[in-house]
Amino acid sequence: MKQLALVIIILIFSQACNNSDSSNTDDQSGVQKVIVEEVLQTSQYTYLLTKQDNQDMWLAITRMNVETGSIYYYQDGLVMSNFKSQELDRIFDKIIFVDDLFSSPPTGMADTNSTELNHTGSVSAEKNEMSVSAAEGGISIADLYSQKNSYAGKRVKIRGTVVKFNPEIMEKNWIHLQDGTDFEGLFDLTVTSNLFVQVGDIVTFEGLITLEKDFGYGYFYDVIMEEGKIVK
Repeated sequence: MKQLALVIIILIFSQACNNSDSSNTDDQSGVQKVIVEEVLQTSQYTYLLTKQDNQDMWLAITRMNVETGSIYYYQDGLVMSNFKSQELDRIFDKIIFVDDLFSSPPTGMADTNSTELNHTGSVSAEKNEMSVSAAEGGISIADLYSQKNSYAGKRVKIRGTVVKFNPEIMEKNWIHLQDGTDFEGLFDLTVTSNLFVQVGDIVTFEGLITLEKDFGYGYFYDVIMEEGKIVK
């Protein structure tokens, strides 16, 4: 009888686990599941009111087609408070800017316990195969990282391909450049600018090199180019 009771208890516990609500967070730590409730489109961004962990949460991502009722997953995100969208003329008390949305749980991504991920200047982008020659009088991205202290506080020219573009965050456009060079795993340079570019553009930026730049909101960069201007 005791063995039978034990078997029944195990079966009940197993059934309870199978029926538990797993709709909010995937088994992979840090991967969030959301249901889209509202979609607001602007020229650059798509704003989504989603249901996450039984709470309403606004997400923002580079413009894409999304339908209400859709289910998505994401991992990387940056939480911002009191963010104002100029196009919508609206202030969001709290919003998460995400890099990617997936229709199924992403695999092979680093675990994290929070959606409040920092942009620490470490390269999270995939290295693109390319070979972009340095601009006349300029340097390569590898040169910059290998000799960053000598370039700190100076204006330099770097030519590369735009691999990522995030517009109008904290009144700046955020541009990621790669040129095919690499120094100890560092191959992606972030440039802040008021200019608009397209992913795939090959451009030469001239700007001020700053080390250990902290913008707040989790935006910290070991090396960054500021006040970027496109030159020939």
